[in-house]
Amino acid sequence: QVQLVESGGELVQPGGSLRLSCAASERTTETYAMGWFRQAPGKERDFVAAISWRGDRKNYGNSVKGRFTISRNGAESRSSLQMNSLKPEDTAVYYCAARTRQARDSVHDVYTKVSEYDYWGQGTQVTVSS
Repeated sequence: QVQLVESGGELVQPGGSLRLSCAASERTTETYAMGWFRQAPGKERDFVAAISWRGDRKNYGNSVKGRFTISRNGAESRSSLQMNSLKPEDTAVYYCAARTRQARDSVHDVYTKVSEYDYWGQGTQVTVSS
């Protein structure tokens, strides 16, 4: 069982930037496809960004395209989410997720649905407010 730990969430002013990080709590030789989701109070958990096992493909939610950038540390189970030009509507708890590679999966695949991920972090709060 892999434990994911997010960090980097805090209060920031509109137009500001934050960098979220995610890492497995234990050293593992397993490699995962990684993703980021967010959940605002009273709303469903929404897709933010995803990156393939190989790191060569990325996908973003429409509301964050051009402002957020996902990256990963090679084959390690580490991911970062660089968030620029933050808006009040970006306020939410941000969750890191990881998917174990299955036989049918390609190293180039990215995943955008909550149900496609096997492991989740506890979340980190991002608040955008003046």
